[in-house]
Amino acid sequence: MNNWLDALTALLTTPITQSSQNTTAILVTVAQVEGSGPREPGAKMVVTAVGQFDTIGGGHLELQAIRIAREMLEEGLSLSRERRLQRFSLGPSLGQCCGGVVHLAFERVTSASADYFSFLQRRLRDAEDSWRLVALEDAAPPSMCDADGARLHGPGRLPTLPSLLTPSAKALGACTILRDDNGRRWLLDACLATRPQLFLFGAGHVGAAIVKALGDLPCRVVWIDEREEMFPDVLPANVRIEATDTPEAVVDNAPDGSCFLVMTHNHALDQRLSAQILQRTGVAWFGLIGSKSKRMQFEHRLHERGISHERLAEMVCPIGIAGIVGKEPAVIAASVTAQLLQVWEQIAKQQLATASVPQLRLPLQLLSTI
Repeated sequence: MNNWLDALTALLTTPITQSSQNTTAILVTVAQVEGSGPREPGAKMVVTAVGQFDTIGGGHLELQAIRIAREMLEEGLSLSRERRLQRFSLGPSLGQCCGGVVHLAFERVTSASADYFSFLQRRLRDAEDSWRLVALEDAAPPSMCDADGARLHGPGRLPTLPSLLTPSAKALGACTILRDDNGRRWLLDACLATRPQLFLFGAGHVGAAIVKALGDLPCRVVWIDEREEMFPDVLPANVRIEATDTPEAVVDNAPDGSCFLVMTHNHALDQRLSAQILQRTGVAWFGLIGSKSKRMQFEHRLHERGISHERLAEMVCPIGIAGIVGKEPAVIAASVTAQLLQVWEQIAKQQLATASVPQLRLPLQLLSTI
């Protein structure tokens, strides 16, 4: 999930009675990657005088970035203290085997930005995409817009920047650098909501292990069971509980593109949920815990109830990646989590091929080289 953003909003909302040093940080963003790099454009970390949150890939690059960020925190008032864009050649200068070139944007943030980043955090939690627009040549407050280029937060007038609805712009990924009419550089930073959503039916040992395994991953989980007492008191931030005795209604109300994983304490309930899932459209993936013999029984019963063989072929049972045969809950969780990551990465590739970036309405050329 967005560890950098959670850490940053917590930091910026620290009561002002505490040291001002504790409410100032440098946000480091991978702005552009040429060739191979340790992290993708848009990856971020937060650096304070005494700590670090999230990662831009580790190794010498990250150590250099932390050093620069802390130098910025110690500098007197100047532009270099507020914003910086720096190029790193990973092979010759840093000795990293990635061999590419990484451009990092350094952005000073203080408690004055608390509302801005809290607003972004709320949008992401509501599954809404946002694009940050950060001036790299001056310390103007950053803007935020939606997919239509409409301002959401920040200065009242967006800068004169290009329409990006072109195939070449789509290929730039989550982050890029633009120039305005005056030659000033801007960071266009896509902060996209987590898309993968899993509806997990069953709060038993395996279900609990899977929730734990998914807790730090970029996904949203709805965890369903009628036995409210089975749920733990503390949950990962990306998990929501649905305690209900009508789980079939949850299946019907789930948005298109959702994934479903059924592993309840009751085979009859498993069968009813399987039928409900296979009868609806818009299912990205459906997994059912069980052996090959359970699959054969369910296929026979579900086909008798009108489920076609084509739809039954979409049911994944047994679950987990091939070659892992352990039955311990943690082992099953690791195997199923890996399987889900494979599914979600494939879906993400398909979505990226048709994705668009915000239309900022005013004509200009994309900056091809920094």
